[in-house]
Amino acid sequence: MKEWAEGFYTGTAWRNCRASFIARRISIDGGLCQRCRQRLGYIVHHMVELTPENITDADIALNQANLEYLCHECHNAEHDVFQPADRKVLFDADGNVIAVEDREKNFS
Repeated sequence: MKEWAEGFYTGTAWRNCRASFIARRISIDGGLCQRCRQRLGYIVHHMVELTPENITDADIALNQANLEYLCHECHNAEHDVFQPADRKVLFDADGNVIAVEDREKNFS
């Protein structure tokens, strides 16, 4: 998480927005990833990326029309988290180092 966004993501407004969005997705399709529709959603993703300039704009930051419920794998693909397969280490969505064999085990 970017330092400038920490207050937003730990705040009540985002937590309430996120919880209601997940509840709505669960009522619609059981909480499936909105991209692959093969795995359960894991991360509420902003389609219009938050920036220091727009994070206080509720029409972007808290608008459920700008949100998407993604599985971990689709979210990582969106942010190009995984590096080429010849790398010895990779990074998860939180920036933690993971071994290549752990990636195959956890994300297949």
